[in-house]
Amino acid sequence: MWILMYVFSYSVSPVATSDRAEWRLQPTVVFQEFTTEDRCRSAKSKLEESLKQAGVKLKSALGDLQAVGKIGPQEIIIAYEVDCLPK
Repeated sequence: MWILMYVFSYSVSPVATSDRAEWRLQPTVVFQEFTTEDRCRSAKSKLEESLKQAGVKLKSALGDLQAVGKIGPQEIIIAYEVDCLPK
């Protein structure tokens, strides 16, 4: 038995928002069981690609602010970790 574990969170600093409040998604941790390592690794690959795309979309949505110099990459933090672990 294998466990797919992933963690996802993001933070946008007050500099990047119009209401001067920090936007923060507390880390979300999810576990899913798989019968084989191959199935777990396949799901891991798909999930990593999906999380990568979500991060790109989030950053691009704030691209206008970056373009006018209101914020830089340090104001937007997106973090995720995906791993397959034996049970």
